[in-house]
Amino acid sequence: MTQKVIGLIGGMSWESSAEYYRIINERIRTRLGGLHSARCLMWSFDFAEIEALQHTGDWAAATGLMIEAARRLERGGADFVAICTNTMHRMADEVQAAINLPLLHIADPTAERIKASGHRRVGLLGTAFTMEQEFYKGRLQQRYGLDVLVPGPQDRQAIHRIIYDELVQGRIEPASRDVLRDVMQELASRGAEAIILGCTEIMLLVTHEDAPVPLFDTTTLHAEAIAEMSIA
Repeated sequence: MTQKVIGLIGGMSWESSAEYYRIINERIRTRLGGLHSARCLMWSFDFAEIEALQHTGDWAAATGLMIEAARRLERGGADFVAICTNTMHRMADEVQAAINLPLLHIADPTAERIKASGHRRVGLLGTAFTMEQEFYKGRLQQRYGLDVLVPGPQDRQAIHRIIYDELVQGRIEPASRDVLRDVMQELASRGAEAIILGCTEIMLLVTHEDAPVPLFDTTTLHAEAIAEMSIA
């Protein structure tokens, strides 16, 4: 079997990109056996540059960088592209329009697995951008008919701080795990039947044992779907 070449846009942060690389290769080895591993390319950003654009709201410049990264992967021989972060799917449509390769959107394998599990009302955790803007929630609602709940303003601020001040810097704090446990309990009390870990670093902090309802980890689901697409 000839695998398709995976093109990964990573480095946002490198901690989660490392998880992508591990999960993709483990999936390939499980599916193909022996010494098989993934054929892949990665363009890895200096996340400080991306983070500065995010927090000054310069999404046009960030979009330009993402398109440039995707084109680099296309020129390098990738057969399809994946963005290894939820937040930067804000410009997924623009990236897809700028290249002649398929882009595997992170929300799609997540939503498909949720629907297959029979859930309809879900909580969403992620950066403030992901929780508050429509690029992610809207896709879940419009394409998959999911009812999406997000935490209240103070909880959204707390989660955003945990992601940027701790998780993307490799810090795992037990007190922050308690914060997320409380937020997930609150979402469940509002009717969430499941919770999406809609930031690729959150899976570094919490597990299924921390939540009162099933968790759907976008990092794992996206990475597994990437591996499957490469051998389809």
